[in-house]
Amino acid sequence: MESLYLLIPMSLVVIAVVVMILYWAVKGGQFEDLEGPGHSILMDDDVSPNHVVDKSPTANLLNKKE
Repeated sequence: MESLYLLIPMSLVVIAVVVMILYWAVKGGQFEDLEGPGHSILMDDDVSPNHVVDKSPTANLLNKKE
């Protein structure tokens, strides 16, 4: 019985924290567009197989205009 004096307030604090996190996520726009990221993966821009992308550090130096 004495453990309930500790467990009930602790559970209320946990519930309050969860509600605050959920409110923060909803207010921050986390649930605005649920399908967009999934569609963006499917509709990505494909690069042709003949196109070579040079990601070396020297390529950035050669392409830099001064």
